Amino acid sequence: MKHSKVSIVIPVYNEEKYIGKTLDVVAASDTCGLEKEIVIIDDGSSDNTVENIKAQMPNLACRQAGVKKSGKVKIKLIQKKINEGKGAALKDGIASTTGDIVIIQDADLEYSPEDYPLLLEPFLKNSADVVYGSRFISDRPHRVLYFWHYLANNMITLFSNMMTNLNLTDMETGYKVFRGDLIREIAPQLETKRFGFEPEITARIAKVKSLKLFEVGISYWGRTYEEGKKIGWRDGISALWEIINYNLLKK
Repeated sequence: MKHSKVSIVIPVYNEEKYIGKTLDVVAASDTCGLEKEIVIIDDGSSDNTVENIKAQMPNLACRQAGVKKSGKVKIKLIQKKINEGKGAALKDGIASTTGDIVIIQDADLEYSPEDYPLLLEPFLKNSADVVYGSRFISDRPHRVLYFWHYLANNMITLFSNMMTNLNLTDMETGYKVFRGDLIREIAPQLETKRFGFEPEITARIAKVKSLKLFEVGISYWGRTYEEGKKIGWRDGISALWEIINYNLLKK
């Protein structure tokens, strides 16, 4: 399958400090020559996030430097009046994509757009349907943070693998990349509104027959809670329920 466009979906909530740099880095990123569509979903931010996005959009849309690697840039902004959560924002954002490949990009740069070529390679060379970027099989730089988060991630991934019969190393990764038509077909079924997107989408793609799913190692620059990290222990408990729900109880 020949690919010509990649859609990069960025859910954002109260990230006025980071969103400007994020958009600049994403717009300049190497997408292996593919045209680039950036879809930003503001999830009801109460700070200056939207103003910062709008101020930067004209410059991003006109970017032409390094087209061979970074690709031409198109940009969309979706504004939600009420904060519903990452999952709800992604559902709306994915529905508006037009790319042959769709990349999920967090707004805080915990995950580096410098890894896009690694994430795209299985699509361009191996006809992948889905690629997960794993923080745990990589020799690339990792910021050292919370032991208990690491342990919880491993336990949740193990439990998810037991339900899906996949052998992922990082189910909770923020870097998930999909064949565009596949994720747009699945997106209307998505139900979880917060961070449950990760176990739900994993359960749903695991039920797709003859799916080609790859993992690639990525870098990781995690934030502390003082720096704005939002996911908490309650989300970990919710993930366990969502794994059961979407693997055993939902079709």
